[in-house]
Amino acid sequence: MAKKEHIIDVQPIRSREKIEDMKWALKRFCSQRDYILFLIGINTGLRIGDLLQLKTKEVRRKKRVVILEGKTKKPRTIHLENIYEEVQDYIKTLDSKWLFPSRKGDKPISTVQAYRQLNKAADMAEITEGIGTHTMRKTFGYWFYKQTKDVVKLQTLLNHSRPDITLRYIGITDEEIEADLQHFVL
Repeated sequence: MAKKEHIIDVQPIRSREKIEDMKWALKRFCSQRDYILFLIGINTGLRIGDLLQLKTKEVRRKKRVVILEGKTKKPRTIHLENIYEEVQDYIKTLDSKWLFPSRKGDKPISTVQAYRQLNKAADMAEITEGIGTHTMRKTFGYWFYKQTKDVVKLQTLLNHSRPDITLRYIGITDEEIEADLQHFVL
């Protein structure tokens, strides 16, 4: 099941309405855990492996958290200010050291389970674009870029080696650049 994600073209969610639809579907058809996973994912841009390794004590009563990224081994500060209340309310319901606990033993959910839940919610929300665990990271990147237009900052946040890699990763295509240029006037 997890290999399927590598085959499909995983995309960012490019519509605020679809993001809201996804949040609704996660709450309604999945669980609060899956909703908070998505919420933190789209607001921090962390890789799924780093999200799933978060512990409750690391996030409890904190608006900023420093983690060591698994892939790059670099420290990264994640900002939770804008979703602080929702995250803290969720933590009050937990009885686990893991922020995203599995129902099977004392461990976090797997990336495969996260993938399944995201796809279940996408189906319920009628989102047809390729959805996978990287959708959260790509959605963060896409919207950060749209709001700031700062590819260098985003490149640094995502730990990419070059700006063109970052733009391709978040799905900023030549067509979108051309469309923006058509409306550019000084």
